[in-house]
Amino acid sequence: MTFISSRRIDFPMVDLAGIVYYPKFWDLAHRFYEESWEYTCGIHYNEILQKHRLGFPLVHSEANFHHPLSYGDIATCKLKVKRIGNTSVTWSFEIFNQKEILCWSSLQTTVCTSMDEITMKVPVPEWMREGLLKIQE
Repeated sequence: MTFISSRRIDFPMVDLAGIVYYPKFWDLAHRFYEESWEYTCGIHYNEILQKHRLGFPLVHSEANFHHPLSYGDIATCKLKVKRIGNTSVTWSFEIFNQKEILCWSSLQTTVCTSMDEITMKVPVPEWMREGLLKIQE
């Protein structure tokens, strides 16, 4: 299954050419990523950070720019989990415009860490692994 969500491209996201400024794609992806936790694990991402004291810093990212997204477009993200390791999760992002044209794709790997000692990797909890399986390819 896939997590799918949409949002409008607003003026602060675009450059002088009127298209999404390239670093904003990672911001956009992260917003979809945060939103996906409620779908997969039934919990807001803030609760994972604050209550469960778990963080998921990005350790690897690769992206392809396929087609511009413009001011006023509707971006739809299709988010899947490619792999759940012992301490890491690899995510697959595809962002389309309202005409269903693929605009951006990315593979991103995050590592599960303790918020109390951010450089310490910890295993992905079983309850979280079960939730993430909902969107695993």
